[in-house]
Amino acid sequence: MKRTILLILVSLSTFPLTAQTFDIQDFNEKVEVAEFLFEYDLIAWWTSDSVMVADPAELAQLGEVWVCLPEGNTWRAYYGKYEAGNFRPVFLYHLDSNYHIRRVYEATDSARLNPFARALAYAVQQLAPLQDTLNLRFNQYVRQTEQNEIEVWLLPAFQPNATAIYGGEFYYRFDATGQRLLAEHTHYQGAFRGFQVGEPREIWLNYSDVDQPTLGGIFFVWYYKKYFTKINLETRTNISTVMQTDGGYTWLHVEKDLGKKSKKKKKRRSKSKS
Repeated sequence: MKRTILLILVSLSTFPLTAQTFDIQDFNEKVEVAEFLFEYDLIAWWTSDSVMVADPAELAQLGEVWVCLPEGNTWRAYYGKYEAGNFRPVFLYHLDSNYHIRRVYEATDSARLNPFARALAYAVQQLAPLQDTLNLRFNQYVRQTEQNEIEVWLLPAFQPNATAIYGGEFYYRFDATGQRLLAEHTHYQGAFRGFQVGEPREIWLNYSDVDQPTLGGIFFVWYYKKYFTKINLETRTNISTVMQTDGGYTWLHVEKDLGKKSKKKKKRRSKSKS
């Protein structure tokens, strides 16, 4: 799949999008992360299918943490249990550049995996109270940055009842050991919203509480782009969507005419006074 192309459309008013109204650099950086998370999700999905048909005795040894790590054009997926500061893998899968999966039986370096598992375990624990009250499934993602720091994302999963969920996203950044939390960011709208998948149709994501598209919103559009005819991500100031083209997919952005809306509000207020 070819990488996305960013195309800025003329706004709904007479002025084009500008750096003041739409942060293109911020959006492109989030798109890169969303594409990584999308591939990570596929790796976890494919390999977890193999895990689920394994020996029940091995399945009984699993915990709530799994780690998928890219290695050049290949991936390794580790499933095991993290306890007492140590991650013990039970399953190891290798995916080549064509995504062919094979289970690998070899000794693994727990010291290398521990920081990732430790960071994931912390994030999962932080989300547990909210997750228990909502009864929603979340997917977990982890990666190492060029600075050797560890990033973790928790996003709503595709639910077992075929519902696509949005409305909350949770990010944590740790030092190289996975022990010291360096930063965290949460965007939660106070409620999760969802769409039943099955009938192809156009849908709208309500992000009217922010000016710029969030990572979770962008990921939703990218992940579910084949499930719906069109997904509109609407923020306070812009509307973003992805369109299929001959060469792949193209992001389109339209600026909302807030000035016109403001004038309408003023007219309504003036009428109410008379």
